[in-house]
Amino acid sequence: MRKFILGYLLPRIGQYFMVIFLGVTLTFIIPRFSPNDPVERQVSQIMMSGSQVSPEAIEHLREALTEMYGLSGSPWQQYWAFWGRLLRGDLGPSLSTFPTPVTKLIADAMPWTLGLLLTAVLISWLLGNLLGGLAGYYTESRIMRAIDVLSQAVRPIPYYIMALVLLAVFAYYIPLFPFSGAYPPGTHVEWSLSFILTVVRHSILPALSLILVGIGGWFIGMRALASNIVSEDYVVYVENAGLPERTIVFNYVIRNALLPQITGLALQLGLIFNGALIMEVVFGYPGMGTLTLQAVMANDYTLIMGITIFSIIGVATSVLILDLIYPLFDPRVRHQ
Repeated sequence: MRKFILGYLLPRIGQYFMVIFLGVTLTFIIPRFSPNDPVERQVSQIMMSGSQVSPEAIEHLREALTEMYGLSGSPWQQYWAFWGRLLRGDLGPSLSTFPTPVTKLIADAMPWTLGLLLTAVLISWLLGNLLGGLAGYYTESRIMRAIDVLSQAVRPIPYYIMALVLLAVFAYYIPLFPFSGAYPPGTHVEWSLSFILTVVRHSILPALSLILVGIGGWFIGMRALASNIVSEDYVVYVENAGLPERTIVFNYVIRNALLPQITGLALQLGLIFNGALIMEVVFGYPGMGTLTLQAVMANDYTLIMGITIFSIIGVATSVLILDLIYPLFDPRVRHQ
């Protein structure tokens, strides 16, 4: 255990904090090269609104905004102040929705993205790998061949094209589901069964567009991995030993082919924090993708910085969790 902690666990945790440190540092440095000055932009907006403000008041406002955006002092002082605010959960106010804090905008958008994308990614991963593993073992099955052909046809389709097709079929020609949004306008957001069912109904088409395309990708990858493992000596041995096919498929084929897919799942879960940008725009979904687009369109660099930091932490945390659970799936890691 001591060898595992010192040789595997602690280096991974150290790597995790190093990735976050470097990512956040780059996030601090890059906006400093931008020609846009958030303070002058905010002052200009106030002046253009027609407000009668004295020069002294403008100067006081400029100083207050400089302090609020963490732009006072030398770059080194700004850097340490930036880390101090970050550790307190303060990412400053949004430029486009001033003075709403960036953390509030992210906190409002994140649950929608997590609820939709996390569910869609997990469902597509489970179904894709299960069907791919069965197709890699039962190569002569007509059902598996039909699923294979379907996956090959669906996989190259971008998810936003799939989203448009689903919208046309199930929202326009057959109006089973709503066109856009996470719930009807004017609905009171509350923890009630009727509201949850409304949200689920609105999320079916966005989730389905991701699941259908996602299953195709996981299926093709898993089928290729399982096809290679089927010819391994240990699989031939257990087949000759007379083990039930169900045991061979799940314990020897799918389980051993699953390791690269777990790595892919961790990376997919990390990217969830960015949101599925185009899908959320197509469906008018109020998640991180929509928030990112609004931030870019409004040149809201404090909000872009906040979203970037959340994405860095999300991806790094997903990789760390993968590193921590990997020994459970691969005994070779435990014995190294």
